[in-house]
Amino acid sequence: MTYAWPEMLWLLAGVPALVFVYALALWRRKKVAVRYASVDLVKAAIGPGQRLRRHLPPFLLLLALVALAVATARPSVVITLPSMHQTIILAIDVSLSMRASDIEPTRLEAAQVAAKAFVAEQPPYVRIGIVSFAGTAAVVQPPTRDREALVAAIDRFTLQRHTAIGSGIIMSLATLFPDAGIDLEQVLFGGSSSRRGRGVPIERAQKAVEQPVAPVAPGSYTSAAIILLTDGRTTTGPPPLEAAKMAADRGVRVYTVGFGTNAGGSVDFEGWSMFMRFDEETLKAIADITRAEYYHAASAADLKKVYENLNARSVLERKETEISALLTAAAAVLAVAAALLSLAWFNRLA
Repeated sequence: MTYAWPEMLWLLAGVPALVFVYALALWRRKKVAVRYASVDLVKAAIGPGQRLRRHLPPFLLLLALVALAVATARPSVVITLPSMHQTIILAIDVSLSMRASDIEPTRLEAAQVAAKAFVAEQPPYVRIGIVSFAGTAAVVQPPTRDREALVAAIDRFTLQRHTAIGSGIIMSLATLFPDAGIDLEQVLFGGSSSRRGRGVPIERAQKAVEQPVAPVAPGSYTSAAIILLTDGRTTTGPPPLEAAKMAADRGVRVYTVGFGTNAGGSVDFEGWSMFMRFDEETLKAIADITRAEYYHAASAADLKKVYENLNARSVLERKETEISALLTAAAAVLAVAAALLSLAWFNRLA
């Protein structure tokens, strides 16, 4: 438990003083009480139940005051709550290396199966968008709650040359913030309109420059997250760490997944020779900049576990939450209970 105003905890120093005052009041009451011939007869008449009734209301009132004192210090605790993520973007690498069969049946098919399982396990209120990236990036499916449309979009993946991780992040951000003025033509293509014929959707990139963004705390935007999967390293497009900084400035977490072996080497098929090692250092840096996490999946089973972990993380999330209101409410309940018991048992409030 942490406190925004820890100096207010000094109010708890008054608790022993209140206990002393209560004990002193009981002692003085005994001194002025009517003397009975036999104290044993009085104790027998009162009984243990009556003694408990006598002290319970003051004890409840004392607990209420303790709760109020702690609430004044504005305490916060880390608790697990339903996530506020309403939109999740799956950014998936569709470069030619995803056709490699070291992960059966192929890397791409294993990634598609895992992505569809992730979609199926999300709560119905969560919107999911699909972005694919290779040499450039494209929105395969805008954010939707239609699970059948998402599965169909995942099945539509087509492989392309090169890998542009930064483009995948920026396209995901433009999908999350369609009105933010992210100039996709400028950022992804360097301002060249001659590359529009490649089929990458840029209808949202009509503004000349990106609108200034007032940076927020990294990871503070709880309404959306990006999950990026790649089996390679950047060969074109904007620098991934600059794209990650754009996400961090908007508070969006980018969870990264390195798919396949990171031991190096190349794979040859259909006349193409491709370097297979993914850039684990960059993926870790992207996750770190955006206050997210990095995962490595060396097999289809590993990838399934990664998506299961991410699914649980998106449904339940541990976060620091202030509980001052909860303690104040508890104090009110205890005070009311003390008053009602005192009225019921002794026909007075004190």
